[in-house]
Amino acid sequence: MDVSRYWDDIYRTRSPQEVSWYEPVPEMSLSRIRAALAGGARSLVDIGGGTSRLVDHLVRMHLSRMAVLDVAETSLDVAKQRLGDRRDRVEWIAADVTKVRDIGRFGIWHDRAVFHFLTDPADRASYVELCERTVLPGGLAIVATFAHDGPETCSGLPVHRYAADELAEQCGRRFELIDSERHMHTTPRGAHQPFLYASFRRLTDDRELVSA
Repeated sequence: MDVSRYWDDIYRTRSPQEVSWYEPVPEMSLSRIRAALAGGARSLVDIGGGTSRLVDHLVRMHLSRMAVLDVAETSLDVAKQRLGDRRDRVEWIAADVTKVRDIGRFGIWHDRAVFHFLTDPADRASYVELCERTVLPGGLAIVATFAHDGPETCSGLPVHRYAADELAEQCGRRFELIDSERHMHTTPRGAHQPFLYASFRRLTDDRELVSA
């Protein structure tokens, strides 16, 4: 399947308010991002940000660098148009998170609802490897997926659901689970979807400590 074309078609045929993951205000994400900023983080990349309104809030925060990555360039165009002149404060990356090799270094990696679409173990491994390369030692990865009792499919695709310990196992030895919580998302059509939100600390390994 051509992933980019698949998601481009979705964003071409549905308005941002019609997709199931739409949030008028992404409160759960904002709460965790504000905590990370209070802890000293100053840069953020939003993985799968698409048409999300999170970026509208990010441009008002004290970030030295911010980026939005999405496999569907159409979704990024929608977000740029909505932001107007403020779009120039954001780096826009049209790429597949499982295939891109380098997107720079950030203090915060934020992903709401991308990782659970990665049903192939090789894709999950590529995602984690990019996250390891991207997040600064001591930085945070904020990841939200469908909870273990959440939907089995989304937008016509199968998903992998997680409990906190399962998600931590997927993230590997370079990330330490700080905390997690459940959240019930209500879709524009009124359906209820259980989500798991988790924050992970990027650990410093011996090689990084020596090079620093």
